Amino acid sequence: MLNLDFWLPGQITPMVVFNLIIMVLFSCCFFYQFIFFLVGFLRGEYRYPKAKKLHRYAFFIAAHNEEAVIANLVTSIKSQRYPSELIDVFVVADACTDNTANAARDAGAIVYERNDLARKGKSWVMDYGFKRILNEYPGVYEGFFIFDADNLISPDYVRIMNDAFDQGYMAVTSYRNSKNFGSSWISSANAIWFLREARFLNNARMFCGTSCAVSGSGYLISSKIVEGMQGWHFHTLTEDIQFSTFCAVHGVRIAYAPAEFYDEQPVTFVASWRQRMRWTKGFYQVFFTYGKQLVKSMTVYRRFAAYDLLMTIAPGMLLSLLSLLANGTFMIVGMLSHGFLATNYELETCAASLIMTFVSMYSTFFLMGFTTTILERKHIHSPQRWRVLTNLLTFPFFMFSYIPLTVAALFLKVDWVPTPHNVSVTLDQVIDGAK
Repeated sequence: MLNLDFWLPGQITPMVVFNLIIMVLFSCCFFYQFIFFLVGFLRGEYRYPKAKKLHRYAFFIAAHNEEAVIANLVTSIKSQRYPSELIDVFVVADACTDNTANAARDAGAIVYERNDLARKGKSWVMDYGFKRILNEYPGVYEGFFIFDADNLISPDYVRIMNDAFDQGYMAVTSYRNSKNFGSSWISSANAIWFLREARFLNNARMFCGTSCAVSGSGYLISSKIVEGMQGWHFHTLTEDIQFSTFCAVHGVRIAYAPAEFYDEQPVTFVASWRQRMRWTKGFYQVFFTYGKQLVKSMTVYRRFAAYDLLMTIAPGMLLSLLSLLANGTFMIVGMLSHGFLATNYELETCAASLIMTFVSMYSTFFLMGFTTTILERKHIHSPQRWRVLTNLLTFPFFMFSYIPLTVAALFLKVDWVPTPHNVSVTLDQVIDGAK
């Protein structure tokens, strides 16, 4: 049996001290997220008073070969319970080789076609589209909704977002759900992650009076921001988190509203790995670009949002990896030395540490998935009910994959590659549990 009594006086070894330091450091850095969890668990859903004004908005959609899905999104926008004369839809068909542009026009969108192969990526499409809108429709819109072509929005989406925007916020993010939860264990894991982000992070941040973070799509920004930049100036691999970090540094509070939208999650592990590799690499880019500014913002101006974003973009998984590598390496080298470099007790404590690390991580991720599934069950739409249950067991393994991914993204070159979208469903089909 393993000797687990390594906290007894006289039994403290250098590796025990090392493991204790890692554990305390990790706990101190991320304890605030446990507070967020409790707030999200106990307080329910954040609500706003009814807006005094109905503001005018433009929906901005970047689309690359999205013929299969673009019309469904435009239709869901056109079906809003909000005055249609206050909503316009703009689609930038970026270097498309299919019928995306015509499909968007037929659905009722204003379409711009772009063919700049030198500047690839959503951020450059946003910059191009915003400049054209500002030039052709000066002073018309009070805010811009940012969406991806595979998204769908609920009928009350704009009304709920307008309630938040009317409170004076410069940016508002929303509730991200999945339109293909049951397609695979990968899609269900991704879906649970974003449901957790909405309920236990952004929702909790609102109750705690701090700033939220936008994520990919499904957010609203004031036209004052776009006009001030004369376009869009965030061009890392994760322009969304770069924008969120910029706001945290400069004290601009991003709000959250429980307006629900749906996006398509990757189905295969390879597709998910590629997508998350880009996200992780983008986090590194933002971390090395804004790290010092975040530290200054949190220490000089005492902005908690800056600390929150610093912990979000910092490679926290590297602490877990460091612990695993240190204990694993010490144990292997110690075993090969046949007692010369390490005693049996030291080897046992390293083995115990490895086991405890995996068990604690699995338990934490399982609890995370279980709590999210229970509290957000009305938002989970899957025809395979068994998928909801099995996801509780497979979700921790999905999260474990972030450990090697975090290392790979640190060293590998990552380019922006569009994610293909093939799940062509209407909002009614999603609600009914369509795949």
